[in-house]
Amino acid sequence: MNAEIIAVGSELLLGQIVNTNARFLSRQLAELGINVFYHTVVGDNPERLRSVIKIAESRSDLIVFTGGLGPTKDDLTKETIARHLGKELLMDEQALESIQLYFKRTNREMTENNKKQALVLEDAQVLPNEHGMAPGMIADNGRHVFMLLPGPPNEMEPMFLKHAFPALQSKLGTDDVIVSRVLHFFGIGEAMLETEIEDIIDAQSNPTIAPLASDGEVTLRLTAKHSQPNTAMMLIDEAENKILDRVGEYFYGYDDTSLMYELTKLIKESSMTISAAESLTGGMFQEVFTSIPGAGGLLKGGVVCYTNEVKAEVLKVRKETIDNDGVVSAQCAAELAENVASLTNADIGISFTGVAGPDELEGNPVGTVYIGIWIKGRPVQTEKLNLGGTRAANRVRTVKYGCHFLIKALKETQNA
Repeated sequence: MNAEIIAVGSELLLGQIVNTNARFLSRQLAELGINVFYHTVVGDNPERLRSVIKIAESRSDLIVFTGGLGPTKDDLTKETIARHLGKELLMDEQALESIQLYFKRTNREMTENNKKQALVLEDAQVLPNEHGMAPGMIADNGRHVFMLLPGPPNEMEPMFLKHAFPALQSKLGTDDVIVSRVLHFFGIGEAMLETEIEDIIDAQSNPTIAPLASDGEVTLRLTAKHSQPNTAMMLIDEAENKILDRVGEYFYGYDDTSLMYELTKLIKESSMTISAAESLTGGMFQEVFTSIPGAGGLLKGGVVCYTNEVKAEVLKVRKETIDNDGVVSAQCAAELAENVASLTNADIGISFTGVAGPDELEGNPVGTVYIGIWIKGRPVQTEKLNLGGTRAANRVRTVKYGCHFLIKALKETQNA
């Protein structure tokens, strides 16, 4: 089965919101073995939507629509599809009752146009909306399958997972269990990782191996199908072992994890605390760190030290270091890391100093970064990066590299 995802909404074309639904649906459909070959976005216009539907019918078996199921006049997805298929729109009493209960529960007046949300295509399979009002639906005319889903992700995602996913699985006529696992890698580019495991990817059909690059990281999604869950898991385990034999040094975690999550978990397991001295990152490390639930108790504090004055007077970087080595240097990074830990009585100190851009600093090109790491009982260490990207990208990647180097250092400490 080949699929196409059509997002309906002028707000998407205007850039007012991001189409995260397409990414979610593509991943879910891939797990079912359904190929997604096209993503389309169309505004709230019935003629343009009908034109898009005709094109989709010429090249796709499954057409998934998101958005345009609401109560307002510009919500025209199901009306347009009903006319296209020659179907009536009928009131779904269960959906109407759910909508009425919502307004009663929230002590709000229900306007007449809200009843529109309970209209569904005749003969369609209704997908209950347990997180909103407009139900979804699946219609099959014998040639194509039309799936209509609400636009808000907090409504669409649970509806798809609970109701649409099993419905599609049933249409595919398979009882196979689909198991997925995501492997996260850092410190290796997508092209290099793919080169290292190219023969493994080429040889695999079950499980499938799908690489994806994002913000300096690479993920591999392994997906296996089998009638027995244990066998599907075993197929994934075998593929993972082959991959990690080649590129395991860059692997850091599974599924919905992140470098910062793995770092906070490791610090907590080590019963340690941390502080940060941030120049070019401007507090970004601490912001991301404290976004992880439970991380607040691990962070003693930190200093954003953009100026030489703060580096010298608050964090006690020696004058001769600033004069002789400069603030963009390994020596400055080392002193910042050790001194911020001392200042806050933390077990770990991490520092970031360098040139985010757009201009050079102290003769150093944009993207020159030094990261300092001090761990109680160990000598301070520094790492140099030559990033050379945009200012924003350099800052994000610097924080991720800081997590990467600190994770490595903490594991070495544990194993010492």
